[in-house]
Amino acid sequence: MNYLKRLLVGRPLKSAENDEQKLTRFAALALLSSDALSSIAYGTEQIVVVLVALSTAAIWYSLPIAAFVIILLVSLTLSYRQIIHAYPHGGGAYVVSSENLGRNAGLIAGGSLLIDYMLTVAVSVSAGAEAITSAVPALYGHQVAISIFIVLIIMMMNLRGLRESASFLMVPVYTFIAVITILIAVGLFKIVTGAQPLHATALPGAVVPGISLALILRAFSSGSSSLTGVEAISNAVPFFKKPRAKNAAATLAIMASILGFFFVGITFINYWYGIVPKTEVTVLSQIGEAVFGHGIMYYALQFSTALILAVAANTGFSAFPVLAYNLAKDKFMPHMYQDRGDRLGYSNGIITLAAGSIVLLIIFQGSTERLIPLYSIGVFIPFALSQTGMVRHWQKQGSGWLKKSIANIVGALISYAIIAILFAYRLGDIWPFFIIMPVLLFIFYKIHDHYRKVAEQLRLMEADAKLHTYDGNTVIVLVGNVTRVNVGALNYAQSIGDYVVAMHVSLDEDIKKEKEIEAEFKQNFPDVRFSVVHSSYRSIENPIIRYVDLVSKNAMKHNYTTTVIIPQFVPRRRWQNILHNQTSLRLRMRLSWRQNIVVGTYSYHLKK
Repeated sequence: MNYLKRLLVGRPLKSAENDEQKLTRFAALALLSSDALSSIAYGTEQIVVVLVALSTAAIWYSLPIAAFVIILLVSLTLSYRQIIHAYPHGGGAYVVSSENLGRNAGLIAGGSLLIDYMLTVAVSVSAGAEAITSAVPALYGHQVAISIFIVLIIMMMNLRGLRESASFLMVPVYTFIAVITILIAVGLFKIVTGAQPLHATALPGAVVPGISLALILRAFSSGSSSLTGVEAISNAVPFFKKPRAKNAAATLAIMASILGFFFVGITFINYWYGIVPKTEVTVLSQIGEAVFGHGIMYYALQFSTALILAVAANTGFSAFPVLAYNLAKDKFMPHMYQDRGDRLGYSNGIITLAAGSIVLLIIFQGSTERLIPLYSIGVFIPFALSQTGMVRHWQKQGSGWLKKSIANIVGALISYAIIAILFAYRLGDIWPFFIIMPVLLFIFYKIHDHYRKVAEQLRLMEADAKLHTYDGNTVIVLVGNVTRVNVGALNYAQSIGDYVVAMHVSLDEDIKKEKEIEAEFKQNFPDVRFSVVHSSYRSIENPIIRYVDLVSKNAMKHNYTTTVIIPQFVPRRRWQNILHNQTSLRLRMRLSWRQNIVVGTYSYHLKK
């Protein structure tokens, strides 16, 4: 097992090597922007899908909707740059909301992002699977299996550490950036030179019968899903090389510029070429076919899109463990999320994210259209809270706060508007979120309450520091068959105990055998008391517990401690453990719940 782990994960890294794992801007852009950039593959499509539900003539509305999405992008970028400089230790929306709006707001932001990162992974790999099936129609119908396979690959990649995952991501991310840049450049060149005449379904300003504000708002909320992932860099500031805040802010600006250019370019080309969504072929695939034809660049586009969508899930794998770490540090999640793995990553957070994402993929059958509304509400609540928190942050700074918080105010207003739109028009899609969040908050508070009570009970007071002197120690050695294992266990018991008793459970199924065991034990260990407890129900655990409780109660009356020794043999090969029952493991678990009892294990190691 250890060899397999080393093969998959790599050699353990020393804690001193942590700084060597930090990222440059170039590497961080690949690691942390894949989610935001990949949304180009479905952002425009989500707007158009909503509009064509009325009429294909309504596609021209995607142009003004895209303009408002860009306004929101600029606002969020400026705001998150401020967050990076104000909170350079990372934590993003959770830390900003907690410090400026209170614990409840922070937990809502943190909980929303935890859900959103799982949805990020599910949406990204689902979209990647759809891109693969668009290029290879024979695979259509196997999207869920393809998605789960991609999640497992990305999980293993992240378990290998930051630097290795960033190195791996550079190829798909920068290939995608290059191919999309060429796509937009060629598409616009054909438009400018007249090689591609206008094939739009309707001219801007054309009146479309039945168009309503509600439809436009729904399309805008769907298109805003292109901005998910913008916050990831603010959560992961500690991943950057020094100066961390400066490098993180610069990387965010680069990412936002590329994202804005791609989104506007794809949306405009989609309008000009008159592309209409189809069930089995993505809009981006249709644009690629219209611009490149069926040549090598078309397949390069499909391949790079599938790769970016697949690895876009990596943004979630980068941000979720850090957020879980911050919540665990504040005692709202289990402390295991603070532990670093062999490769200095937060392995428990990575594995939890993968498991949660796979569950979502199975529940929603890998459908991006069903996942994206939940995805949007999960990210825009933290957006809104973080922007509001920054306004409060600037207010605390005193004079000039209004000027500093303009971007935050605009971002907050648009984010709250999108939340209202989703609530009003997509409630049928997002209602699970409003059930999951209260449950998640309840869990956060129960975990926090548990840690508070543990701290109260473990805190050492002056009166607790007085040591108690016991008069002796009663040791119970559990005996199954008479074997060499008993010899070492009894020797140890006699070295620590004033009164030693060997205890055996008879199952009343073979009285002759039980008497033979008793006789053999007394013959080999005549000086040790042998106590037999009978069980009529084929269970040895309950009789042992009752016996230990009785002995412990009597020992306490005489000011004695009680120790239970559980002998066991250890096979030479680890896999051989599955060939033997796990009675000792179950007994240790059961006995650990009894008070005033010390439980020890004596292990006899087999040589062959």
